[in-house]
Amino acid sequence: MSTVHVEYHRPPDRTDAFEQQLLTVENGCHVTLLPHAGIKKPMEVAGRTVLEAGSSIVWFTFEDAWHDIGRFHMADGAFTGYYANTIRPVAFHDPLTWECTDLYLDVWLGADGVPCLLDEDELHAALAAGHISGDDALRAHMEVDAILAGAASGEWPPVIARTWTLERALLNI
Repeated sequence: MSTVHVEYHRPPDRTDAFEQQLLTVENGCHVTLLPHAGIKKPMEVAGRTVLEAGSSIVWFTFEDAWHDIGRFHMADGAFTGYYANTIRPVAFHDPLTWECTDLYLDVWLGADGVPCLLDEDELHAALAAGHISGDDALRAHMEVDAILAGAASGEWPPVIARTWTLERALLNI
C-alpha cells in the first residue's frame, strides 16, 4: 500500500501535513484513506457531531478541481456525510507527494441529504485581511454554488464518492 504525503496550506501561515493511504486512481480522482483523524475536539455542523478523534475519512482528490471531498464517519465507522473543501487545484509533485491551499469555504452534505454552506465568515475575514485574493474568493464562491446546485439535483457528490464507502476502503488496504 502506498502512502501519500499531503501538505495542506491554510493562509496566511498554517500548514498541516497528512499521511493517507492511496487506494486507487480512477478517471483523475485519487481515492485515499485517512484511517484516524487526529483532531483535538469533535467537529460539529449545525450542533451535530460529524467527526471525532480516531474517525476514518475516505478522501476524493480530483485533478484540476477546485474542491476535494471527504466521506466522514464517526469512530465506530458510522457514516455522517460528505465534506467538500474549496481549494486551489492540488499540485501533484509526484504520485505520492501533494500540496494544496484551502480557500476557506466548505460544503457539508449530511447523511440526511441536507446541504449546508460553511465558513463564509472565515472567507470574508481572510479576504479583508489580504490572506487570499479576490479572484480566489470568487472562485471559491463559484465552486460552492456548483456543489450546492449539484446536491439539489442529486448529481453531487459524484458516483465515486458514493461507491467508495469506508467498508470498501478498508477492504483495499
